[in-house]
Amino acid sequence: MAEFKIFTDTASDLPEGIASGFGITEVPLKVFIGGKEEHPEVKEFYRRLRAGEVATTSAPNLEDFVERMDPVLAEGYDILFLAFSSALSSTYQTALLAKKEMEEKYPERTVRVIDTLAASTGEGLLVYLTAKKKEEGMGFEELGDWVENNKLHLCHWFTVDDLMFLKRGGRVSAAAAIAGSLIGIKPVMHVDNEGRLIPVTKVRGRKASLQKIVDMVRTTGIRPEEQTMMICHGDCIEDVEYVIEKLKTELHVPEVLVSPTGPVIGAHSGPGTFAMFFVGEHR
Repeated sequence: MAEFKIFTDTASDLPEGIASGFGITEVPLKVFIGGKEEHPEVKEFYRRLRAGEVATTSAPNLEDFVERMDPVLAEGYDILFLAFSSALSSTYQTALLAKKEMEEKYPERTVRVIDTLAASTGEGLLVYLTAKKKEEGMGFEELGDWVENNKLHLCHWFTVDDLMFLKRGGRVSAAAAIAGSLIGIKPVMHVDNEGRLIPVTKVRGRKASLQKIVDMVRTTGIRPEEQTMMICHGDCIEDVEYVIEKLKTELHVPEVLVSPTGPVIGAHSGPGTFAMFFVGEHR
């Protein structure tokens, strides 16, 4: 049985040290500010967004994939690639093109590409759990099947501080964004089984939106007291600390890994985004 490597993309917002610790290769999405490609540090990125600068993103191109896959396949490894939701990006489709090209060049090798139907650290948590299963000895085909069978248990719940960023991305109307901002309405959203961002409910005030997310962990989480969960945030660490305290005292969650929401996702969600990821009965 051939050895294999796990690949993902930078939309996964993996907590620091996980990619290097597990030998995971990340294929980068690109971020543009003022039409120029940049690689901003996270806190500086959110400062610039708050100051009114506009960021856009683009998926990796075929060359980005080939550049990273080719040397790994040449060394004799197969590749298991976990891709950003196909409902939100063309990353998955481009990965399939790379798979075809690479398997033609290396017919003895296999590249398996999985649409995680996940986003941000939801994708990242799935990648982390996959890497743990590999570390425990699960083989290439079995592991790929495990990902397919478990990806819809990967729950994403999030809220945003500024509805205008969602308005720009077409997630809410301009009128709803303006009205909601004036009266302090906060949407609570999730990623559904098709990998789309879906508004679920609206509450008044930030603390209420955070409490709603904790309630979703309580009602849908599978044995929270045995899970490693993840949070990512758009430069709102106080909210992270508030929720972690609730998770640990009320639900006895043993470990919560935290990551900043990187510029790829943050360009669309904005400063103040808070997102919670865990394994649940359903999304």
